[in-house]
Amino acid sequence: MSTPIETLRHSLSHVLALAVQRIYGSDVKFGTGPAVENGFYYDLELSTSLTESDLPKIQKVMEKIIQEKIHFQKKTMPWLESFEFFKAKNQPYKLELLDKIVLEKISKDERIKVKEDILVTHFQLGDFEDLCRGPLVKNTQELQKIGFLLEKTAGAYWQGDEKNPMLTRISGLAFKSQKELQKFLSLKEEAKKRDHKKIGRELDLFSFHKEALGSAYWHPKGMIIWNELEKYGKSLRHQNGYQEIQTPQLAKSSLWIKSGHWDHYKDSMFHFDYEKETYCLKPMDCPFNIQIYQTQPKSYKELPVRYTEIGRIIRNEKSGELNGLFRLRALSQDDAHIFLKENQIKQEIITALKMVKNYYKTFDLKPEFYLSTRPDDFLGQQKIWDKAEKNLTEALTEEGIRFQLKEKDGAFYGPKIDVDMRDSLGRKWQLATIQLDFQLPQKFKLEYADKDGKKKTPVMIHAAVFGSIERFIGILTEHLAGNFPFWLSPVQIKIVTVSEKHWKYCQKLQQELLQNNFRVEIDNQNESVGKKIRQAISEKIPYVIVIGDKEIESGNLAVRHRDTGQTININQKEFLRKIQKELPKI
Repeated sequence: MSTPIETLRHSLSHVLALAVQRIYGSDVKFGTGPAVENGFYYDLELSTSLTESDLPKIQKVMEKIIQEKIHFQKKTMPWLESFEFFKAKNQPYKLELLDKIVLEKISKDERIKVKEDILVTHFQLGDFEDLCRGPLVKNTQELQKIGFLLEKTAGAYWQGDEKNPMLTRISGLAFKSQKELQKFLSLKEEAKKRDHKKIGRELDLFSFHKEALGSAYWHPKGMIIWNELEKYGKSLRHQNGYQEIQTPQLAKSSLWIKSGHWDHYKDSMFHFDYEKETYCLKPMDCPFNIQIYQTQPKSYKELPVRYTEIGRIIRNEKSGELNGLFRLRALSQDDAHIFLKENQIKQEIITALKMVKNYYKTFDLKPEFYLSTRPDDFLGQQKIWDKAEKNLTEALTEEGIRFQLKEKDGAFYGPKIDVDMRDSLGRKWQLATIQLDFQLPQKFKLEYADKDGKKKTPVMIHAAVFGSIERFIGILTEHLAGNFPFWLSPVQIKIVTVSEKHWKYCQKLQQELLQNNFRVEIDNQNESVGKKIRQAISEKIPYVIVIGDKEIESGNLAVRHRDTGQTININQKEFLRKIQKELPKI
C-alpha cells in the first residue's frame, strides 16, 4: 500500500526544518510545518534574512539528509516534560502550541492541575525534534523518489494573526515522482500565461488601480462579457420562476445584529458611525431579501417565493489577500433566496442542482459536489441542523449526484452544498453554493399562513449559481486562456480590408452583421493583410473575414476560424446561419 502524499509532504517539512537547523544553527525558532495542497511549508524565525536565492542551498542539504536514511523516531511524553524540553531549546512558538493543547482539553482554571496527565507526541529526525502528531514516514529513504522543489520565501504572521510576530515561510512543492513535479511546473507556467490580470490587460477587458484596492474597473469590452453572463444567468433563473429584485448597499447595524452577522462576521464588514448610528456596507444580501418577503403577508399557496438579485456587496478583505478578480472588496453576487415549506425542500434543491449542472455544461466545466456540515460556531439547535443536512443529502442522492463531505464547513446558520469546478489546467475552484437555512427565518420571525389558517415559519434557501460575477470571469478567462466562446467574445468578427478600395464593401457587410446583433469591427489600417490577421489572432477574435477583389467579385467570404486556424470560403448567408447556431438559446 503506497504512502499517502500528505504523509510524504509532511515528512518533507521536517526534513526542511532539519536542513535549516544545520545551516543556520540552533538559534532558529520553529513555528509550524504542515503539508498543504501541492506541497509543504515551514514557518521560522531567523536572526538573518532569508531570500529565494538561499533556497537551492537549503534544498541540497535536504537531498543529503534524505540520502542519509535517517529514521523518524516517535516519542510520547507528559506535557510537562515536553514543555521543559522546548523551554531548554528556547523555542517560544512550540511552548505556545503546548499551551494551546492544554486549553483545548480543559478549562483555564483547571489546567495547572492536570498538565502531568496530558500526553503529547514528538518526532525526532537526527538533531531536530518537533512537536507533531504525525503520521510521518519511517525513514527518509522513503522520500528518495519524491519530486520536490523549494519554491519561495514569504513573510507570514505567526498563527495568521497580524498582531503576532512576522515569521519567514519557506514553501516547497512535492509530488510522488519527478515526472509529476515537472508536469505540475509545466501547468504552473501555463497558468502564468493564462493569468487573468495579464489577459484582461491585453484584451482591454478590465484594470486595477491603487486608488481603489480590491475593486475592478470594467472597460467596454469587459462589460460585454459581464452583460452576456448576467443575461444568461438571469434567463436560467426566470425559466425556473425567480423574481428579480434589487436591495440597498447600506443599512444600520441593527439589521446585522438581528441576523447574527454582527457577531459572526463583523471583522469582514466595513462600518462607520453617523448621526449616533452605526451603518454597515452590505457584505451579503440575505437580510434585505428577508425584509422584502416581510412586506406582504404570505399564504402557503404563494410558496415557494423565489427572489433573485445581482447583489453589489462590499467586504473588508485584507489588502495582502486581494488578488485580481479572485479576491475583491467590491463584488457582485449572482444571488437568490427561496422561501418555502418544509415539504418543498427536496424538489427545490433538485431544481437548483439541475440549474447548476446546465449552467456549467455551457462552459465545459465539470462540477464536483460537496455537502458542508455543521461548524463548531453554529446558530440554532443540533436537531434542526441534522434535519437540514438530511434534506440536502436526500436531494443529492435523488438527483444521482456523487458527493463528498466537507466536515464542519457549513455557514453558521445552515449546512450547504458547495460545487467545485476543475478548469482546463486541473485546478479546482469553489463556485456554486446551495444552502439550507432554518435559522434566519426564525430570527426574523418570518411567517406564512398554512391551509388551516395557522401561522408557520418558512424555510429559506440561499442559492448562487456562479457566486461572484467578477471571480467567475477571472476563472473563465484563465480556463479558456482568453478564447471566449463566440457568444461571449467582445468582438465576434473582425473584417480585414486588403486595401482602401474595399472599405465601402466592408462597411456594408458590417452593417448587415450588426443588424443581426453580432459584434463586428473593421480593420482598415494601412498595414499588410498578414499583419492585420496576426493582430486579430492576438485579440483572440473568433472569426476573421478578409475582403479583397476576389471576395467582392464572387460574393463569398474568406473566413478564418480562431479555434481551428483554418480559412474557408463560404457564402454570406451560410456564414450567417452558422454563427447564429453558436448563440445560446436564451
